[in-house]
Amino acid sequence: MPSSPIRKLVPYAEKAKSEGKKIFHLNIGQPDIETPETMLNAIHTFSPKVVEYSHSAGIESYRRKLTSYYDRYKIALDYTDIMITTGGSEAIEIAMMACLDEGDEVIIPEPFYANYNGFGMQAGIVIKPVQSFIENGFALPPISEFEKVITPKTKAIMICNPNNPTGYLYTKDELESLRDLVAKYNLWFFSDEVYREFCYDDKEYFSVMHLKGIEQNVVMLDSISKRYSACGARIGALISRNKEVMDAALKFGQARLSPPTFGQVAAEAAIDTPDSYFTKVKAEYVARRDYVVEALNKIDGVFCPKPSGAFYCIARLPIDNADKFCQWLLEKFSFENETVMLAPATGFYSNTALGTDEVRIAYVLKIDDLKRSIRCIEEALKVYPGRKSIREAVRAQS
Repeated sequence: MPSSPIRKLVPYAEKAKSEGKKIFHLNIGQPDIETPETMLNAIHTFSPKVVEYSHSAGIESYRRKLTSYYDRYKIALDYTDIMITTGGSEAIEIAMMACLDEGDEVIIPEPFYANYNGFGMQAGIVIKPVQSFIENGFALPPISEFEKVITPKTKAIMICNPNNPTGYLYTKDELESLRDLVAKYNLWFFSDEVYREFCYDDKEYFSVMHLKGIEQNVVMLDSISKRYSACGARIGALISRNKEVMDAALKFGQARLSPPTFGQVAAEAAIDTPDSYFTKVKAEYVARRDYVVEALNKIDGVFCPKPSGAFYCIARLPIDNADKFCQWLLEKFSFENETVMLAPATGFYSNTALGTDEVRIAYVLKIDDLKRSIRCIEEALKVYPGRKSIREAVRAQS
């Protein structure tokens, strides 16, 4: 199993904290946004005599109510098209195991969410990357690049939209080009869409569930973690109109018995969260994104494209090695007794030679903390022993 690039530096952060340093955590998608009161109140008032197993597919009233949530996005579903999972992570694992055999290949644009590697390892499948590039904001690579890596073992394409770790929002045209590829080779189309609430600059969220002609090939993965800032509730969903997929997925669901009861109770109540909550949260993320991207690009030798969704960006820094730099920030550096924890982008690439001068930043902290975080990065780059010259950094970007 590969280590998580998001969590593998935790021991260094813990040691730094024990030494009295303040750490700004930009390494992980754990927002400081408050969880909606609708969820918390549901937990406070839930008082069963016995905390029972739920149905292996999830509490029926929650699944039925969840269809009304998707209706808001013009995604028409029956409640039997939905299986509740223990976080979005389990939804991805079960989708892979239900649809793919050991040795099958899945094509994923990279950089991609690091744990896809781990999920693939557990399912015994092979991830085939197709590289996207920071210079054009990590747009979908040309379809010709996908076709270059298709083999008889290729059985699926997977995307995250809006994307983690890049923040890229795939367009309708890009998704339709993938639809044509899926239809041409009769592939599964897995789409991780946990960040749909966070699309910016009046850009349209378009789901794989909207695509016509491949309805039986599509599996959507979802989670409440980011939507409601409820990462610890551990409630996700696997969604498909393909009944064979749902029947196979349920067998895996039965093997783990049921998803968490308390999380499902909270998630069902969360569907009543008022639109005003999301309006406020979205505006806050836009302000955070705008500050972080602008501030980073003002630092000599740094390049950061402006993301259109989620709450992540990838920045290219004038450094020799992202893993060394991120560890050095925690072990050797502080500015006014503060430092920052970043995720080296190497862990988001399947090709270990890529991302060596890139970091992923999660802009999940309030603006004041982000200002101090970026100041730490700026000061760190002035004294980092492995800093590249501006000429070297420019050459790397070209």
